Amino acid sequence: MNTRMTAGLRVLKLCRYCFLTIPLLIQPVLAETCFTSDDMDAATRSAIQATATKFFDMVARGDSASLKQNSIPGVASDFGWIEGTIKDNQSNLAGAHATPRAPFLLKAEGTAPVPKAEFLCGVFGAGGQTQNSAEFIIPNLPPGTYGIAILDVSGQKLPVTLAFVLQQGTDWKMGGFFLRDTQAGGHDSAWFLDRARAFKAKGQTHNAWLYFIEGRELAMPVPFMYTQATDKLYDEAQSVKPTDFPMNGGTADLTSPDGKTYKLTALFPTTVGQELHLIVKFQTASVANTGDTFQECMAVMKALVLKFPELRDAFDGIVARAVEPSGKDYGALMHMKDLK
Repeated sequence: MNTRMTAGLRVLKLCRYCFLTIPLLIQPVLAETCFTSDDMDAATRSAIQATATKFFDMVARGDSASLKQNSIPGVASDFGWIEGTIKDNQSNLAGAHATPRAPFLLKAEGTAPVPKAEFLCGVFGAGGQTQNSAEFIIPNLPPGTYGIAILDVSGQKLPVTLAFVLQQGTDWKMGGFFLRDTQAGGHDSAWFLDRARAFKAKGQTHNAWLYFIEGRELAMPVPFMYTQATDKLYDEAQSVKPTDFPMNGGTADLTSPDGKTYKLTALFPTTVGQELHLIVKFQTASVANTGDTFQECMAVMKALVLKFPELRDAFDGIVARAVEPSGKDYGALMHMKDLK
C-alpha cells in the first residue's frame, strides 16, 4: 500500500532521545514545538479533526479531485500516486467508518527548511517516552504549523489507518497522505510479535527479526512517529538483529551453489493474496534479457533458503526482484514447496 510523503517530508531512521520534563524548570527555547490534543486550544483541535474527517469523506467517496484542490501546491503537483492509491483501495474504503485519534500540532520556526525537525510531544521521563508521549522526526521540514491527524478506519474488507499531515495557512490544507494496512496476510501486529518471540525462543533469529520488523511496521500509522510502544519494539528487535542481512542501505553477499555471488539490497515480508511472502531484492547489471534474469531470480531464491532454511517455517513463498542500476527491475515468485 502506498504511503509516500510529499512537500519535503520524508522518513528518517529511528532516533530516540530521553527528555525529562519537570514542572517549574526553565526549558530551552526550541525551534520545533509540539502540542498534544490536551495542550492545544479547543478551536485548533476541532479544526484539525474536522478537516481530517472532511478529507476522509473525500477519500471514501473516491473524490480525488476535491482532495487535490485542498492540498498544498507541492502535493497537488505530484498527486497521481495518491489518486491511484485511493482508486486501488476504493472497494475497501467506500462506506467505511473512521474513528479519529487525538491529534498533534507541530510548529517549526525559522525561515528555511529544518534539516532534521524533532518534535517531543507530551511528558517524557528519565527513561524516555511515557505512555501518552510521542516523538516525530521529519527531515527537511519547511517552517510552518502542521497538524497530524490519524484515523482508524473499519474498512469493508480490512482495517487500515489513514493519516493526514495538515499544513495551516488561511485554512488547513493536506500536506501528507498515509494509507497503511494494520494487517498482513490476515494477521495484526500482535500476532507477528508473538510469532517473533516464538521464533527467537527456537533460535530462529532471522525469522524473529523479520517478524519483529513487520509487527512494528503494522503498529505505526506514519513512518516518522515513535511512541513508547514502538521504542520498546525497536529495542527488543535489536537482540536478534542479523549481521548477514542487508541493512541501512548496505548490501549483503549471497553465494549460489554454482559459486556466483549476488549483492542483496533488501529483505522484507509482503502479502500476496492472503499468503505471507518474503521479498528479496538484489543487484543485477541488466534486466533486459528476462530469461536470464528469471534464472538469476531462481538462483537467489534457492540460495536464500539453502543458507537460511528456517525461512521455510515463516513464509509461504519468496518474491525475488532483480534491480539494475537504472532502477528498473524484474521479479519472480515461487512457493516454498516448489523451491527444491
